[in-house]
Amino acid sequence: MMFAFTVRRILQAVIVMLVISFIGFAIKHNFGDPVRELVGERVTPEERAQIRERLGLNDPFMVQYGRFLTAALQGDLGRSFFFKRPVTEVILSKAPATLELVFCAAFIVIVLSVPLGIYAAIHPRRLLSRIIMGSSIVGVSIPVFLTAIMLIYIFSVELGWLPSFGRGETVEIFGFWDSGLLTWDGLLHLIMPSIALSSIMLPLFIRLIRSEMLEVLESEYVKFAWAKGLRPRRVWYVHAFKNTLLPVITVGGVQLGIMVAFTILTETVFQWQGMGSMFIESVSRADTALMVSYIVVVGAIFVVVNTIVDLIYGLVNPTVRVAGRQ
Repeated sequence: MMFAFTVRRILQAVIVMLVISFIGFAIKHNFGDPVRELVGERVTPEERAQIRERLGLNDPFMVQYGRFLTAALQGDLGRSFFFKRPVTEVILSKAPATLELVFCAAFIVIVLSVPLGIYAAIHPRRLLSRIIMGSSIVGVSIPVFLTAIMLIYIFSVELGWLPSFGRGETVEIFGFWDSGLLTWDGLLHLIMPSIALSSIMLPLFIRLIRSEMLEVLESEYVKFAWAKGLRPRRVWYVHAFKNTLLPVITVGGVQLGIMVAFTILTETVFQWQGMGSMFIESVSRADTALMVSYIVVVGAIFVVVNTIVDLIYGLVNPTVRVAGRQ
């Protein structure tokens, strides 16, 4: 049963990736002429036509898409018109900045949302719980770029405590990964972007954990645990919270993929040289190969994470596998 469930989820992931690649490749025709961005205005129309022919830009759409898909299956996502390099190399050079930013933001979300959500569920009428829930409503309402600007104004302009842009000092590890997590300057540069990015998901997870915890605390098996005379901490953190985690894991997988996409705004404000800022630059330069590849890579991250979460959820909760067969 688990094998069939796994195969079904993998097939669904493949279909979703084909749809994402097709849509991304279709969008590129609406973003200007890459030849013009590549050669400028001084090239004659005849030379431009020759370049378009050499790059295969005059071929029918489905021919270009088929060529792209065949190459992508071999690990070749094309060549950047601007960087004059394979887009895989460009994306891999930018990926560490984005992934470290997402990792730090996710760490902040987990560390804060779990205890705050549990506390608000266990003590719903206390003043601190009401402050937590009120703050979460405000947090949901404020867009990430406004949070980023406020942080820069307070901690960089007014107080001068934290740097306002860039990654700071980085260290190369594994021969290809430029990490800012291993230097003090890099960590200082990570603080504000991570907080700004986490502000998207933190209020959502606090409210989700609280609502799920409240529902579980009203269930029959928790009432039975109270009737057995178990200690409150055991009831709260072992019986109740463990069953709260199932929907949180599911939503967490979806939101992690969304967080990768939302780095575009955060990286733009903080001039963070990651995949998000790279995508904005590729749009402004009509670098269609890089633009489409970014959409495919982010879509792949989203699909892989959600597929893994579905498989974990299926292992933890067998009823999901049974429901999927019906």
